[in-house]
Amino acid sequence: MDRTRPLVIAAIVLLGLLAVSGVRPYDRLTWLMEVAPVLIALPVLWTTWRRFPLTTLLYACIFVHAVVLIVGGAYTYARVPFGFWLQELLGLDRNPYDRIGHLFQGLVPALVTREILLRGGYVQGKKMLAFLVGCVVLAVSAMYELIEWAAALAIGQGADEFLGTQGDQWDTQSDMFCALVGAVVALLLFSRLHDRQLARLATRGR
Repeated sequence: MDRTRPLVIAAIVLLGLLAVSGVRPYDRLTWLMEVAPVLIALPVLWTTWRRFPLTTLLYACIFVHAVVLIVGGAYTYARVPFGFWLQELLGLDRNPYDRIGHLFQGLVPALVTREILLRGGYVQGKKMLAFLVGCVVLAVSAMYELIEWAAALAIGQGADEFLGTQGDQWDTQSDMFCALVGAVVALLLFSRLHDRQLARLATRGR
């Protein structure tokens, strides 16, 4: 199946959302920092999709994650309307939209890591694969928290919108836990589908 058309459409949709979100974001600097991963990932994916195409599952998850980041950038995570709806529905004391972002921050890197390790033949055995995926996800999450810390030091009070702690003193630990949960979800729910798509990619590449 030729995936060129769906991928082009997905890229156009993301570019459109980026443009709309950047017209009048709640905070311009926060928007730029939140959507920076999308601005980096889109050119990389566009230039590598022919020589190193990813599985459809991974492309789809990256797309959803990008949308989550763009929406969070437009409103700031603490002010996303969908988060307020979830807060009221679940009876929470804070807007949980940033938890969704960190869940995807675990899920997507988990699938990326899994795909690279399996396609490169770098690891043998499901247990070792799961262990390494979890390690990489926690490393990525820790790196992001360090970036947030650096932003707080550099910007000062203006970094509050980017950090989105909403008064939670355990926000860093909670964010990393959400990323770990995302990795576990990816491994438990998507491993079989991922394996089938990886097998099809391998067959197509021969």
